[in-house]
Amino acid sequence: MSRPQPANRDGFKAFRSITTRWMDNDVYGHMNNVVHYSLFDTAVNGWLLDQGVLDFRNGDQVGLVVETGCNYFSEIMFPDLVTAGIRVAKLGSSSVRYEIALFRNDEEQAAAEGHFVHVYVDATTRRPRPLKAELRAALETLLT
Repeated sequence: MSRPQPANRDGFKAFRSITTRWMDNDVYGHMNNVVHYSLFDTAVNGWLLDQGVLDFRNGDQVGLVVETGCNYFSEIMFPDLVTAGIRVAKLGSSSVRYEIALFRNDEEQAAAEGHFVHVYVDATTRRPRPLKAELRAALETLLT
């Protein structure tokens, strides 16, 4: 299996800046791998909030993560500024595959790239539901 190559910024449709924190570094002096997943989640959910299509307190539909993955290419550490690039690779009737790249400071190539799949479900029954029209329209702007 060949190792994937890091993406460039121009491969992404939306961006969010996130500051690293002192506690993100581990004993090896770089950002611990679990923090990458937190940044992916923060970037996507922040974007959804900005678009007005996520109401995590009162919404009747929520996205549950059913798959994740990450490739690491270079170190990120406090006090770096991370820019998360976001795109949608696949849009189903009730699911979406987000792809997120984390760019360190002003670097053009990703330090890490990950993905996760949300399945949108009824907030009460937890059964899959088709994406709401407003959510689908917003996600379509991120399709690659």
